Amino acid sequence: MDRIKLKVVTPEKVIFDGEVDEIVVPSALGEMGILPDHEPLLAALCCGEMKIKKGADWDHFALLGGFVEVRQGSKVKILANAAEHAEDIDEARAIEAKEKAEKLLKEKREDVSFTDASVALERSLSRLKVAQRKRKHKQKSY
Repeated sequence: MDRIKLKVVTPEKVIFDGEVDEIVVPSALGEMGILPDHEPLLAALCCGEMKIKKGADWDHFALLGGFVEVRQGSKVKILANAAEHAEDIDEARAIEAKEKAEKLLKEKREDVSFTDASVALERSLSRLKVAQRKRKHKQKSY
């Protein structure tokens, strides 16, 4: 069976480098699935959940924007503004960040732009969704 050579890079480090069977990324038009031998493309990514399938297992990541490049020969590179594996997300910190962003939006302070507060909320919600999905999956495993 064909596989995809995937590399996920942030400005700080390589998050993932290996072969996978399927990738699902958040794009401006919704979730985009990538399978082996996908047509070449370059697309912008949004904040959301990135899923990587290896065999029967799925890995979940919070992806905070970036770009995906699909090249000939089932090679995919994701240049992410930030990305975090579900197991590395501190759920309490994500909840705190969400609450802080919601408070900033409600207060409508002049020193904080609506756009900045909205982006902070979107990022915290993405991280929280991925962390909670991983926790629920672990609870079902027992």
